[in-house]
Amino acid sequence: MNNNDIFKKLRVALKLKDEDIVEILKMAEFNVTKSELGALFRQEDHPKYVECGDQILRNFLNGLVIYLRGTKEQPKEPWQALQVKPEAQNKKSAS
Repeated sequence: MNNNDIFKKLRVALKLKDEDIVEILKMAEFNVTKSELGALFRQEDHPKYVECGDQILRNFLNGLVIYLRGTKEQPKEPWQALQVKPEAQNKKSAS
């Protein structure tokens, strides 16, 4: 299992969208674009596949801690971050 597999599994388990991952990486002061993320989540045999390095995964995990628990100065409860966002809930009820 490589870093790409771990990143994909975390993305699915936490129900994160690309926008969420970009936001989480920004919290760790690591900027990445949606297209760069797309390359990480492609199949290994795809020509535009990019291997996820340790630095990206490490910064994602550090940002995830801030996203879920907040900072020392502004702590928050993890369940608040994992709640369904209002816009996602509206889409479900419209279906």
